Amino acid sequence: MNRFFQYKLDHVLFWALTIFFHGYTRLALIETAGTEQFLLEILVRNILLAGVIYITILFIIPNLVSGKKVTSSIVILFFIIALYVLLKGAHDVYRYTHINNWEIERTGLFFTQSLYNFSIVLFYLAFASAMHLSKQWYLQREHIRKIELEKLNTELEYLKAQINPHFLFNSLNTVFFKIDKQNIQARETLAMFSDMLRYQLYECNGHEVPVEKEVSYLKNYADLQRLRRDENYDIRFSVSNDLANFTLPPLLLLPFVENAFKHVSDFADRKNEIKIDLRKSGNLFQLNVRNTKDTRQSPDNGGIGLKNVKRRLELLYNNHHRLDIIEKPENFEVNLEIQLSTTQP
Repeated sequence: MNRFFQYKLDHVLFWALTIFFHGYTRLALIETAGTEQFLLEILVRNILLAGVIYITILFIIPNLVSGKKVTSSIVILFFIIALYVLLKGAHDVYRYTHINNWEIERTGLFFTQSLYNFSIVLFYLAFASAMHLSKQWYLQREHIRKIELEKLNTELEYLKAQINPHFLFNSLNTVFFKIDKQNIQARETLAMFSDMLRYQLYECNGHEVPVEKEVSYLKNYADLQRLRRDENYDIRFSVSNDLANFTLPPLLLLPFVENAFKHVSDFADRKNEIKIDLRKSGNLFQLNVRNTKDTRQSPDNGGIGLKNVKRRLELLYNNHHRLDIIEKPENFEVNLEIQLSTTQP
């Protein structure tokens, strides 16, 4: 069914049946007016009808559903219906009086045809609108079902992954107390790692978490990675002051940061850079991650981590986000923008 809609086969089927039925009812024109007038009738009527239908389903219905420009949309709807009736009525009068040479009063003929054309456009408009709304309902239902299914799979995988980290977390607490109190750096490093595990185990079970906790997790991750690098690495982690008081799905940003450390360059003669910047501008959350990379590295296309997070963003934010991944010979950059809900501060 999704492929049926994807390739617009519903539109093809609708117009094929519409044109066939209209042509069948107008076959007599071939004998009375000729094939040329028969084809002109099919063309004029269905082009005008297509204009009314597509203006309605592409512009008027979305405005009415969203509650935007309701009055102007209704006015436009009445206008295009009236325009269809006027133009099709004029064409009918021309065909009957000039082509078929009927001796009939034009005003009465126009009025009669206008009533007929009005009923026709209302029928097809109602039918096409019902089909369009049914299609949108089906696609929305499938989208929700897909989100729920992927969410369930993610939760199952997460529960499986909790077994070893939970054991590791308890073991780390034991190791922490066995480290000499004079070894401050080792204790602090282990504490950071322990905080990260605690966050994953106990605070990532909900749909969303406070952005402050997500940022703290990312900072701990970056700090741990910094300990593994020498002075030839310039790692910067910056957060704007107003980045607070809203929520994000847990661990949504981690793959971008992980990817930067995974693919960062290893130059011996110059600095290797990783820059992570998080900020909020109005209702727009922005993440920028940039790292230098070695030109000798083989293309990775971000690996499965980035592919998964792209899919997750599509499911969670649909048309309310923008992700730009820019790969150049000497650096790799990710720019993510998320339009936050207006209900969030």
